[in-house]
Amino acid sequence: MILRKLSIVNYRNIRAATLDLSPKMNCLIGSNGEGKTNFLDAIYYLSFCRSAFNPIDSQVITHDCDFFVLEGSYLNDNGDEEHIYCGMKKGLRKHFRRNKKEYKRLSEHIGLIPIIFISPSDTSLIEGGSEERRRLMDTVISQYDHSYIDALTRYNKALQQRNALLRMEQEPDMALMEIWEQEMATQGEILFRKREEFVRELVPVFQEIYQDISAQKETVSLRYVSHCQRGPLLDVIRRDRLKDRAVGYSLHGVHRDDLEMLIGDYQMKREGSQGQNKTFVLALKLAQFDFLRRTASNTTPLLLLDDIFDKLDAGRVEQIVKLVSRPEFGQIFITDTNRDHLDKILSHSALDYKLFTVHNGEFKE
Repeated sequence: MILRKLSIVNYRNIRAATLDLSPKMNCLIGSNGEGKTNFLDAIYYLSFCRSAFNPIDSQVITHDCDFFVLEGSYLNDNGDEEHIYCGMKKGLRKHFRRNKKEYKRLSEHIGLIPIIFISPSDTSLIEGGSEERRRLMDTVISQYDHSYIDALTRYNKALQQRNALLRMEQEPDMALMEIWEQEMATQGEILFRKREEFVRELVPVFQEIYQDISAQKETVSLRYVSHCQRGPLLDVIRRDRLKDRAVGYSLHGVHRDDLEMLIGDYQMKREGSQGQNKTFVLALKLAQFDFLRRTASNTTPLLLLDDIFDKLDAGRVEQIVKLVSRPEFGQIFITDTNRDHLDKILSHSALDYKLFTVHNGEFKE
């Protein structure tokens, strides 16, 4: 998928911008806070119908404005044009249109424009709680498997309903409790199988990429952990119903799944240096890119690299540059505050490129 032109109105600090983009590499240079990341977030929004950083849509609207509009003109891998429009006024629901036709459900759009976004905040995958790592799995799998989104929605609804029953002051209706537990188990085991398959296929690619970037200095791995590994999920959920009732929420289920991140035989969050953590996350995201390229209707994802070179030594930077210059990578967007990094990337690459400077939400080629 290629983003040929992007128009932005009143998105964060970008009041108005229309950029014609390179089909291969687009570099944005500027100081922190000028609008580089907001530009990438606008691209992300047109893929996922939401911001990568703020779940509240009204808060991405530029201060003192009451609406925002994003429009992207794309060319898919078959050479067909796609036009995506998103607009929203404060107090009203947002509108998402594909080729002037409005979606009935936003979930229908997810996966049309696969995307991998790598940013400094990704280190929360290592340092943060299990919710961050589940979101990573959910974000990738939902881009190539719409049945996953449906199962996740159904599971979360059943979980919410069971938790509401657990919090009741009077004794809850056990027949209703069993209905929601059965739904949690049915949908949860679907999610478990899909997550398990995803991790199994992802790990060898991830390890190979990490080895390339680190010059084989360390070994890393991922380990998927789920309550489904303890036996039939319905039995696991029901086993501690009294304890769940005491705390007021469900202690067991795939909403507690985790992805253990290891360097050698140790937890990455305890043993990894800043450079190793950043390399780990980069390798993980680039492995997801490879995975999506092979699974998302054979559509090459967009790759967004936001200020990724900080805290990395020169050797690792050089290996990343070589990696993303390979022909299997399609359109790439790179931001940096350091012009030297971008010049080094461009000198290593024979790819077509455009370079934009960014200042106070304004872009100059």
